[in-house]
Amino acid sequence: MEIRIYQPSDEQGWVRCRVLSFLDTAYFDNVLKEKEQYENPAIELVAIEDGQIVGLLDIEYELQEGTVCSRGTGLGGMIWHIAVHPDYRRRAIASELLRKGEELARKEKLNRLEAWTRDDQWVHTWYEKNGFQQVDSYLHVYLEGETELKGNISSTLPKLYPVQSFAHYGGNQKDNIKKRFKRVHDCICFEKIL
Repeated sequence: MEIRIYQPSDEQGWVRCRVLSFLDTAYFDNVLKEKEQYENPAIELVAIEDGQIVGLLDIEYELQEGTVCSRGTGLGGMIWHIAVHPDYRRRAIASELLRKGEELARKEKLNRLEAWTRDDQWVHTWYEKNGFQQVDSYLHVYLEGETELKGNISSTLPKLYPVQSFAHYGGNQKDNIKKRFKRVHDCICFEKIL
């Protein structure tokens, strides 16, 4: 396996790897048609095996404190994407991508990495095994259909009828929100001090 810097010609393989990697996670419907571009500098790595992209890691990082990460002091980096093609899992590809990403992050004088992820326990376990600690959380709430939307989401535009909505909930009534709506995910922040 080779780990190297992402190149623009990698985009199609990057997108395919990300889509397949997310299908069996709580982000199953977070499909991208092209690779994201970042406003700030980024560490963008791919893992190549058998002539294809089998893993990826994107870390956007700060040149000025508080411009990318949601917490902490000093310069940090946000892991926006870390993924391994399902046919290549359990081969330490994500850990090797992270190791290389951390090496490059230290060269950029970053003091920590931050990653937000949903409620897949196997993902949480991976972060914890790689030295991250859970430091924050809120809820991702999907509202669908008249029953869930009524009284919660409405439109002031004539003839515009919401049928679906996505929301963040950061209050202290998380259990009530989870009971009230069918699709709710914990969104958890993991942080690693470098």
